[in-house]
Amino acid sequence: MLTTMLKAKLHMARVTHSVLNYEGSCAIDGELLDMSGIRDNEQIQIYNVESGHRFTTYAIRAEEGSKVISVNGAAAHLANAGERVIICSYAQYEQAELDDHQPSLVYLKEGNVVSHTSNAIPVQLA
Repeated sequence: MLTTMLKAKLHMARVTHSVLNYEGSCAIDGELLDMSGIRDNEQIQIYNVESGHRFTTYAIRAEEGSKVISVNGAAAHLANAGERVIICSYAQYEQAELDDHQPSLVYLKEGNVVSHTSNAIPVQLA
């Protein structure tokens, strides 16, 4: 049996562009893609922290070091420039892989600058 698990996350990215007249997808700074392990053309989920919209698209590479997060095509209706989003990718793992599985978490601050990275989401306290 396969279990779908969080593979990678870019936490609190700031949308820099929202381009309706584009083929589609989400352009992400190539350095952020590489750091997170999200691959070109990989399916991603985007969670808009400002509006609550959640949608699926795929990642494409933006210029390395550009800090670009560009939501394109129809998805541009769901995320505007300046809004904060969480970008996640998921993968399926065999049961034997689950004990050692650790997602790649990249936390961003203003300007889409990396604050820190982690492999574990902190335990939520009561």
